Amino acid sequence: MRDSQTYAEATEQPWIAAVPMSHLSIEVGHFSLNDIVDDAEHVEAEFRRIGPLITAFVESARIRFGPGARVSTCYLLDDYFQPATDAAEALTELLAAAERAGLGIDYLARESGCCRSSAFADGVPVGEPIPVADMVAARIVAEPAPPDTGSRPPTAESGWLCNGRRSSEGESAQAMRNRTFRPPEEFGCREHSIFLDVQLWSVRTTEDGTVIRWSCPFLAAVWQLLRLGMLRFHGAPVVDPYQWRSGDPWPKRWHDVPPVVQLNPAAEPFAAYQTLSMLPKRYLGIEHAVRVILDHLDLDDDVIAQIVSCGAAEAVPITVSHKVSERLSHLLLDGS
Repeated sequence: MRDSQTYAEATEQPWIAAVPMSHLSIEVGHFSLNDIVDDAEHVEAEFRRIGPLITAFVESARIRFGPGARVSTCYLLDDYFQPATDAAEALTELLAAAERAGLGIDYLARESGCCRSSAFADGVPVGEPIPVADMVAARIVAEPAPPDTGSRPPTAESGWLCNGRRSSEGESAQAMRNRTFRPPEEFGCREHSIFLDVQLWSVRTTEDGTVIRWSCPFLAAVWQLLRLGMLRFHGAPVVDPYQWRSGDPWPKRWHDVPPVVQLNPAAEPFAAYQTLSMLPKRYLGIEHAVRVILDHLDLDDDVIAQIVSCGAAEAVPITVSHKVSERLSHLLLDGS
């Protein structure tokens, strides 16, 4: 009897690079760049308050994931909305405040890196930038409200995404028609709706042509995907933390700072199975919007399967949710 053989194309299974994973990624607060430069004492005071909380969550991670739990810390700089600020001044003030407070930051990231990410070698950009925000936007799948009347352009054209049925949809344009108000409705609500309509981007016309301006909630969603290790470009990770050499001067231009900088050579991996964001309470609305955006993304099944398998193979096995929004957690801070 002849042995049976199977045939498969060499390119049938796409190549997906594995990303080193921590158990938990902790975002250690957020300040505007102006606050960092103009009120360093406040930044230091907030870091002092956050320090013991980090210690508590590290201990909690060890209880949840085992004594060998890997935890890394990170901080996101909002250079996308404040590009004219002096990068060297802001970074120096931020890290000095953290050092005085005894708070260790493993990774620094630029918000504009959530829009376009460049690889760095020897401190300079190399190769073509990766259009990270465009990649994520292309994966948005909006929920159509049945019956879909087509009265509103799709998300790809309008730049808006909601978690239900808008009150304006389905209304007639006839001027003399009596209208009955129909409130918006959240899809999947239990008894009452919490309806949210999120602007993902706006379009502006400049001398250089049409420019897309990404919204804060959308870039925050991309930031979470980076921290969760969910994004690949041609199979390779979208960001590869650049190890900064202690004592090297910081560039004055944000463009010359790598998208993700590793400050601590001994840090656990940047990406993690779970994220924790310690943020001021004013970011509650943005984080609600982030969850809506993440729940409407058609992410790469191969990447999801890879991370789920990595979690299951840990010394203390982890059940990693296929739904990325369930891998987010938050601690909202008063008065910061």
